[in-house]
Amino acid sequence: MSMIRLTVPAGSLTPEGRKTVQRELADALLRCEGAPDAAFFRAQLWSYLVELPDGAQTTAADDSPRFLVDVTVPQFVLSEEGRTRLVAEATGIVLSAAGLAQADAPRVWVLVHEQPDGTWGAGGSIVRHADLVALAQKQHVAE
Repeated sequence: MSMIRLTVPAGSLTPEGRKTVQRELADALLRCEGAPDAAFFRAQLWSYLVELPDGAQTTAADDSPRFLVDVTVPQFVLSEEGRTRLVAEATGIVLSAAGLAQADAPRVWVLVHEQPDGTWGAGGSIVRHADLVALAQKQHVAE
């Protein structure tokens, strides 16, 4: 029940990176959440790649590409350690997908948005943290 939106300038990812970056980010988020690696949870983690047209992203200093990873998760799903690990892993994944070095890490921003309990809906119903915990336990037993 999480979502990743990666916003990049068009052409800033390598061809291989463009093919793999969304699944790699999703895998990292699942690991950091501690969610079971189950088909149900993988199918619920949506990922969007937003490519900005030429000239749509700049800073006051230069036009070097910047990368924004917006991660939306239900509140309480990520611990402080999980958020820290996610920011580090997502930064590395994006740098690799763009063919950049670790020295370029300040060009990658990761914003973690925690959706308060009771404000997340799917399938026409509100999904609460307790519902996710119950689903995770059911998936764990099924493995």
